[in-house]
Amino acid sequence: MLVPNLQGFEAAAAAGADEIAVFGAASESFSRRNINCSIAESLARFEPVAAAAKSKGIRVRGYISCVAGCPYEGEVAPAAVASVAERLLALGCYEISLGDTIGVGTPGRIQAMLRAVAGRVPVNRLAVHLHDTYGQALANIYAALELGVAVVDSAVAGLGGCPYAKGASGNVATEDVVYMLNGLGIRTGVDLDKLASAGRYICAELGRAPASKVAQALAAKSSA
Repeated sequence: MLVPNLQGFEAAAAAGADEIAVFGAASESFSRRNINCSIAESLARFEPVAAAAKSKGIRVRGYISCVAGCPYEGEVAPAAVASVAERLLALGCYEISLGDTIGVGTPGRIQAMLRAVAGRVPVNRLAVHLHDTYGQALANIYAALELGVAVVDSAVAGLGGCPYAKGASGNVATEDVVYMLNGLGIRTGVDLDKLASAGRYICAELGRAPASKVAQALAAKSSA
């Protein structure tokens, strides 16, 4: 469960959550729009949440939004991302997911950001969360893999988005990521056909087409 403060943590714990996520940003403007506080204030709010989670044996994952760019401030400096990541690590986050919330990153920018963050946080504690607004998500994931990142957040059929990032698409489609990883010989344990079927199901319920190019290709192949 996403938990913004101690009150949210108490609700998550009461609901039986065994893992929570705190979500900050590398952009001051986005932080204020998304969780109504500054970066420093958000980190201060996370401290008692992390402590309470530790006392109950609940794992904490950290998220950082706008690691490549912000809809309000433009390009975000890698050093700003590294600073927030270091603080989240110190709070006890077992993993930190680096989010290109508006999908403006390119492989060069993503690698520069990752190198900056890896100077303060071990690479095996990092994940990437890359939106595909400009069609760069798969290339950016490959760039992250080259630097040793082994965890990728994704969304079936490319669903999602952000109410505070106008025009941003959903997270990279899981079908597309799995297809690429299969081609690289990286075993995921995910059945691509079943995954695509799940994507078609939820998209039918939502009345929209899958954003995944792989899902579209598989559907066309099966109907040919």
